[in-house]
Amino acid sequence: MFGTTLLDRRSRPERIADQAWQHLVSSVNTAGDTVRGTARSAQRGGHRLSDGAGDVVGNAADEARRRATLAFDALAGRRPALPWTLLIGVALVGAAIGWAAGTAARAAGSRDDRAVDDIDFVDVDRPNSPANLDT
Repeated sequence: MFGTTLLDRRSRPERIADQAWQHLVSSVNTAGDTVRGTARSAQRGGHRLSDGAGDVVGNAADEARRRATLAFDALAGRRPALPWTLLIGVALVGAAIGWAAGTAARAAGSRDDRAVDDIDFVDVDRPNSPANLDT
């Protein structure tokens, strides 16, 4: 009660200045919290961007190193190594396709509906054959 009567007895400019001061302090505190939150958010986003950029730069550096090594070898007259992994892979795929084709051919040849015994050979007389095959 004593404090409230003292505040009431201040002049109007003092009360306005006090209200303005309280408003300024409140605004600064709110702005500080907002800036801190924004800074934290920017920091997190910056870390994500830097990680992504680091990956891109790392990949580009690896590719540049690989190409530089190939160029140096070419200038030195060395032939590039055979891609053994690719050659072995192609050979395995070829073997699998050959095995599948052989299995399919054996299965088609061993069907019961077209047995070799069912084929009838017909002897045909060909008159006036130029090679005399009929004789």
